[in-house]
Amino acid sequence: MNLAKILPLLIAAAPVALATPAFAQGSAPAGPAAGITTQLPRGAAPSHYSIEVTPDAPKLTFTGKASIDLSVSEAMPALVLNAADLSFGTVTLTPAKGKAMKGKATVDADAQTVTFDFGTPLQPGRYTLAVDYAGIINTQANGLFALDYTDNAGAAKRALFTQFEAPDARRFVPSWDEPSYKATFDLSAVVPAGEMAVGNMPVKDSKDLGNGTKRVTFGTSPKMSSYLLFFGLGDLDRATKMVGNTEVGVVTGKGNTGKAQLALDASAAILPWYNDYFGTPFPLPKLDNVAGPGQSQFFSAMENWGAIFTFERALLVDPRFTSEATKRRIYETVAHEMAHQWFGDLVTMAWWDDLWLNEGFASWMATKVTDKLQPDWEMLLTRVDGREAAMSLDSLATTHPVVQKITTVDQVNQAFDAITYQKGEAVITMLEGYAGEDAWKTGLQSYMKAHAYGNTVTDDLWKAVEGAGAQGLVSIAHDFTSQPGIPLVKVESAQCRGGNTVVTLSQGEYSRDHQDKTPLKWNVPVKAQTVGGDAQRLILQGNGTVTLPGCGAYIVNAGQTGYYRSLYPAANVKALARDFTKLASIDQTGLLADNFQLALGGYQPIDLAFDLVDSVPAGASPAVLAEVPGYLGSAYDMLESDPAAQARVLAYSSAKLTPVLARIGYDAKAGEGPQVPVLRSALVSTLGDMGDKGVVAEANRRFAALAQDPTALDGPLRTTWLAIIAKNADQATWDRLRVLAKNASSDLEKSTGYTLLGSAKDEKLAQQALDLALTDEPGKTTSAAIIGAVGYEHPMLAVDYVLAHRAQYESLIDVSARSQALARLGGGSADPAMADKLDAYATRYLTPESRKVTDRAIAAIRTRVATRARVKAPLAAWFAAKK
Repeated sequence: MNLAKILPLLIAAAPVALATPAFAQGSAPAGPAAGITTQLPRGAAPSHYSIEVTPDAPKLTFTGKASIDLSVSEAMPALVLNAADLSFGTVTLTPAKGKAMKGKATVDADAQTVTFDFGTPLQPGRYTLAVDYAGIINTQANGLFALDYTDNAGAAKRALFTQFEAPDARRFVPSWDEPSYKATFDLSAVVPAGEMAVGNMPVKDSKDLGNGTKRVTFGTSPKMSSYLLFFGLGDLDRATKMVGNTEVGVVTGKGNTGKAQLALDASAAILPWYNDYFGTPFPLPKLDNVAGPGQSQFFSAMENWGAIFTFERALLVDPRFTSEATKRRIYETVAHEMAHQWFGDLVTMAWWDDLWLNEGFASWMATKVTDKLQPDWEMLLTRVDGREAAMSLDSLATTHPVVQKITTVDQVNQAFDAITYQKGEAVITMLEGYAGEDAWKTGLQSYMKAHAYGNTVTDDLWKAVEGAGAQGLVSIAHDFTSQPGIPLVKVESAQCRGGNTVVTLSQGEYSRDHQDKTPLKWNVPVKAQTVGGDAQRLILQGNGTVTLPGCGAYIVNAGQTGYYRSLYPAANVKALARDFTKLASIDQTGLLADNFQLALGGYQPIDLAFDLVDSVPAGASPAVLAEVPGYLGSAYDMLESDPAAQARVLAYSSAKLTPVLARIGYDAKAGEGPQVPVLRSALVSTLGDMGDKGVVAEANRRFAALAQDPTALDGPLRTTWLAIIAKNADQATWDRLRVLAKNASSDLEKSTGYTLLGSAKDEKLAQQALDLALTDEPGKTTSAAIIGAVGYEHPMLAVDYVLAHRAQYESLIDVSARSQALARLGGGSADPAMADKLDAYATRYLTPESRKVTDRAIAAIRTRVATRARVKAPLAAWFAAKK
């Protein structure tokens, strides 16, 4: 999950003429192995589901029939399956040899289960369970859900899609809805004759039923977990390419496949690369990226096998406003979800404890393949940003290990975080660096072949890679995945001797809020070098010494592949600042990030961090220059209670950044480098956010030009310019922005426009945005985004409003994310009162399991308050000295 097909022919009109592989359907059913968590009674497991659903989209209901082949391995009183928001009619159970038995259904809503009792204990053997049932169509992304939108002709439309990860297939069909209960699936649907239905597999048959309906039947799926099942329906188009034996496609609302060309081309390029890398060809006959209108506040895309679902904002390109950074995110999102087709779909974690096996690996693989296929984007640099996102959580006492213990549905829903994704990617990056690319790849290929169509735990992967030649990898991997936290590699001394630098290292633990604890211990793979010298490696266990060729400034995380912080003597930080232009770009970005966070943590003065920022020259790589505005923006925010100090930050920022902006210009130029558009966006956004007079004036000029020229803002910075206008809006400007949103030509543009209304600095306008969000005008999946925008600028206002309208707000977000929503809304605050408010809310409404995200937000707020109190004076002094 994160976070893309017609020959041309429409699936709705005719079946896709592709051979269906003979997936094993008679394999013995298996539930979770001993020691693997399950919330269902052991002893029964499915092997095959035949499902037929009949949606009633206008009424937001559906009916279903399921026939499930299953095996009972030990005597049991009844069958217990997962079910949520389902009601039941006729239930029968037919033994392989014997007569059908009528059953009674008893629903436990809290446990999300249904018990089928047949009046007699069930004996070991094979059975077929037949169930008639009915369910609801949600308006947020849980189970079968509806997305309302306006098509290109201005007509109101409703499309249906499914979202099942983690525990929501049970809202679509009574099932063993856990990863270890893999089975094959036959899915059919009775749908309007003029609409297109999409599933994991190609359409096998489409039969006209009269009365304006048809029955669409999809091919039998491979053996897979329930959360990977997919169904979509609507007024859709499909465009395709053949890649070897696989039909790669994009499915969009009618008339929009052209906007998915980037996703289609990306899929076609990535698929053969993955086929080779994994050593196992993609096993399905087709792979679609399905674009849905609207948005979720908590995910962008989902890796359903053969039918990836992605919200339009993360898949479609509109030249009127799509930025260069967004295009790259689309490519990377496609790559991430496609990586899941192997790592997650073909081979699936046995239980949600190992969710990171899916997400961390897909994140790592997406960065890797994007870098290989789009080298000009310098995607490996983004791994520093990912590492920092993970460490922002991992440095707090409320963190958790990569492999985490999960026992409840609430815990599953809260497991999708930066530890699972970005720390997972960072640890894999480090382990690949330790193993070497060849051994790593060989181990992965062995792992794929050994566990195809099955389930694994983390150790299965480590053993496969170590077995390919990476001796010692298991112990390193255990340290970084089974315990939380961040190693701190400290340079105790560095001496030049005979043309070499002898560096003595010690190991501790980096923390923002529990520095008095006994540090954990890791086997840390250190890669160090002097600037321009050859890199040397060391597995640091407590203390160690490494001799580096050459003398002068040195780095102890060369290439930034290590998941640790590097604490240097101040003299070396100053030497690195002097030699900054001699460093590789990834080391430049890594050093900026590391030293900034070490200063925030109190390990070194804030001056050292900003001396490094100051040392970035105007002629640096555009990719590195694009990092600088973020640090200056952070300084501006940390000084929010001191307008005079903020003015000095702005003056410094304008002096440092405006010449760069003047050189590259506000608009794209022919022949400019591939990273320049990203740099331009970062400069305009940050300077505009601070209130730089030149940038704000340019934004106002372009906005005023809309009155005569509706295309005046068109281009990759359209949303950036509008964000500057929205932040500084008065009532008349805000009203005009609202009209622009209401009259937007596409739902994608409309949702973006409405969201910007929530970003006004004026609290009165922010309140109007909150009130607007609870009306039908913005659309059901846009309203929460408006409230989120208010929360970014006015967190207390947004949180108080949500608490006063809690039921209405919760209807606007995914059911699975409700326990996290308030924490996300107020978690960026630097007000101690917000921490107290979130704590009171969690104490009243949440369980110990479901409040973990809230506890992390509370810890982050309190740490932020303490940090700002400590760094405010020296930070203000640094900028004052730069006048």
